Amino acid sequence: MNPMLSYPASAISTPDGQVNILQITDLHLSSHVPAAVDKTSSEVAICQYSFEAVIKQALSEDRRCDLILVTGDLVNKVQSEIYDHIFEVLQATGIPFACIAGNHDVTDENDSELPFFQRELIARPADRRLLSRHMIETDHWQLLLLDSSITGKVAGEVTATDIDWLCEQLETCKKPALIALHHHVIPVDSDWIDQHMVKNADTFWQRMAAFEQLQVIISGHTHQEQVRQRQGVTVYSTPSTCYQFQPFEDDFAYDKNALPGYRWLQLANNGEVASWVERLDT
Repeated sequence: MNPMLSYPASAISTPDGQVNILQITDLHLSSHVPAAVDKTSSEVAICQYSFEAVIKQALSEDRRCDLILVTGDLVNKVQSEIYDHIFEVLQATGIPFACIAGNHDVTDENDSELPFFQRELIARPADRRLLSRHMIETDHWQLLLLDSSITGKVAGEVTATDIDWLCEQLETCKKPALIALHHHVIPVDSDWIDQHMVKNADTFWQRMAAFEQLQVIISGHTHQEQVRQRQGVTVYSTPSTCYQFQPFEDDFAYDKNALPGYRWLQLANNGEVASWVERLDT
């Protein structure tokens, strides 16, 4: 671990004012054992391997990385040892980072071999390192991180307290804003996963309509790449670092042809945004 790297990141300043963010999401780690060379031996090994391979590939690109955002579902089994390993990997990069919870960070699923809707859901307390209502301020942007998870549930929520906090931050600071959370706030046209989005999304959007500086929302949860627009806001869904869901399917289905992925966001000093998804090399 890098003892000089404080967690969580709360302020980012860069020479050119641009902030390059690496978003990774839905790691679904079930083990704290370092990744094995054989990445095909099991789903546990695949998720472990691809998480570390994504970090290595992304940070080997010819691009400065100023911040790593991990947008939930870090684990598939709530154990502190797994978080310890994830944080060690992230600390070793020497890059500021921040992590928020997803449903799997507060809910264990029993009977994973059963169909999705027949599994038993068990509420778990969130790891203390996962953030709630956290702001990261940059030279020209404000990044607002929310915990949308509900213990013991798959669906998410942005609570009234969360929304009040967002409004307070946006009223206080007029810089362009990015919101990061785990659950999606716009349907992705897959009925089964859209039943488990932010359940009070309409209220969220009504309250956010007052803030023209809100430019970007990023999330995980859907295990797929989508880009949508609402109220002048660009809303990005980002692939998992492990397995992917088939887009535009009303019933649960994996996309077996889609590789693990990650998202880059370039937040310019003039409020402009560029973003794209990269996939893990085979």
